[in-house]
Amino acid sequence: MNASHLHLFPPLLSLSSFPRTANRNMALPLRSSTSFINLKETKSFKTPDDFLGTICFAQMKPPCRLRARNSMSMSMSMQEAQLSHGKISITEGRNSEKREKLHGLTFSHDGNNSKVPVFVMLPLDTITLGGNLNKPRAMNASLMALKSAGVEGVMVDAWWGLVEKDGPLKYNWEGYAELVQMVEKHGLKLQVVMSFHQCGGNVGDSCSIPLPPWVLEEISKNPDLVYTDRSGRRNPEYISLGCDSMPVLRGRTPIQAYTDYMRSFRERFRDYLGRVIVEIQVGMGPCGELRYPAYPESNGTWNFPGIGEFQCYDKYMRASLEAAAEAIGKKDWGKSGPHDSGHYKQLPEETGFFRRDGTWNTEYGQFFLEWYSGKLLEHGDRILAAAKGTFHGTGAKLSGKIAGIHWHYRTRSHAAELTAGYYNTRFRDGYLPIAQMFSKHGVVFNFTCMEMRDEEQPEYANCSPEGLVRQVKMATKTARVELAGENALERYDAGGYAQVLATSRSDSGNGLSAFTYLRMNKRLFEGDNWRHLVEFVKTMSEGGRKISECDSQGTNLYIGFISDKNVEKMKEAALV
Repeated sequence: MNASHLHLFPPLLSLSSFPRTANRNMALPLRSSTSFINLKETKSFKTPDDFLGTICFAQMKPPCRLRARNSMSMSMSMQEAQLSHGKISITEGRNSEKREKLHGLTFSHDGNNSKVPVFVMLPLDTITLGGNLNKPRAMNASLMALKSAGVEGVMVDAWWGLVEKDGPLKYNWEGYAELVQMVEKHGLKLQVVMSFHQCGGNVGDSCSIPLPPWVLEEISKNPDLVYTDRSGRRNPEYISLGCDSMPVLRGRTPIQAYTDYMRSFRERFRDYLGRVIVEIQVGMGPCGELRYPAYPESNGTWNFPGIGEFQCYDKYMRASLEAAAEAIGKKDWGKSGPHDSGHYKQLPEETGFFRRDGTWNTEYGQFFLEWYSGKLLEHGDRILAAAKGTFHGTGAKLSGKIAGIHWHYRTRSHAAELTAGYYNTRFRDGYLPIAQMFSKHGVVFNFTCMEMRDEEQPEYANCSPEGLVRQVKMATKTARVELAGENALERYDAGGYAQVLATSRSDSGNGLSAFTYLRMNKRLFEGDNWRHLVEFVKTMSEGGRKISECDSQGTNLYIGFISDKNVEKMKEAALV
């Protein structure tokens, strides 16, 4: 672990920095002038126990009032989509006679603004490469702070590459067991991600956790086990769905390997499921999302707002495409993917396939996109069926994550969504089939980019995160499936939180059943950032309608009055 990974938890103060007082009850400020100690500074110290301190809370300015943006609570039925130069122009008003509703959706107002619990994602390296809990004393202090802020719980990745790294069916859950016990001690809940993908190579990846070594060994023998693009570039993030049912992992299929992993987790944490561990998010692709790795950032392969590339060139995917083409008497269509779909960094209009009147809207284009997106749906269906069979009756919810691919959303073809496997265009709703598949298994639909506003995006990228969220809210409502949300990028400002508040409401489509904040790190606990989070959690817990008043001293959060006895019990969380 490098020095950058030390800066994951809130700064703590030593008890010795406070004057002794006769008053046994103290309210301690969070903000500290004490900086984190990095690797170079700790060389002269023997153990973390040399540094003792308690978590502290800052004297803060009265909180700004978070207000949800009005754009999400306006009457959505007053919106109309106008086809103009390949873009969607949204206008509002009662007097417009000609209406074409985007994807044929209608909008309703059910006025449901109930409590939305907030979870916080833990650092990606919460568990070390050795399988132990990373910096347990600092984690203990951080969880105590989050509990005091009113957070419902935390989310952690259960990395396949860590737990089953020693060999097939050899699982090590010990670090996660320590975390579960610590979470329970603080009265928090836990969401656990079955992370069957690698960590590293995508937005926000701060560490590297590859797939299990024995899996990588099989991939080295058979490179077609991973997704491949048209130029032959292999992507080791996740095993290709093309071999889901092939016994390519030392006699097991990938689906069997995922199922065995989930069963092992269930048996190890049976006593906590439904009580402390309230949700299992089932990883189904890169970044844990049900999608193809169409826009990999590693080695500069892709950058925003590139269209990405189709990932259907491993031998298993090619065999499936060939069979699908032969089945409809179009053998030539199965020889390869689209030849005119461009490269990762291109824009739609620079390609023959994705341009306004491109190949995507031809008979061939429709065949290919139905096959490509259909394979992804089948993959999700197989894994969620296995997860449902594994966790049924445990009391834990199941969820799946869908990527918020908002760039080029205002164009006809929605190119970036298509290469990722979401067959969503100006004329076709690509999220309803996914929502219906989730609904079939009783799985919560978890969606990203809840914090983004259209006005923040560059014009040339034709983004519309707000339009995308509205569409997903309606799709999940139609499919009668719960909708939960995440922010796609790190945000600490009041504006980002206000946008989440707006999207959490059910003024149009589904309201959010839960929100998971990305991510716990040092910056989150800094003065204004922490104040914004606390106020956000408070507001979400009150249905997004009420804003808390600050107390007469200008502070809006206390850890509680910590007695000397309680400080002893905490063992004075270690300064890192």
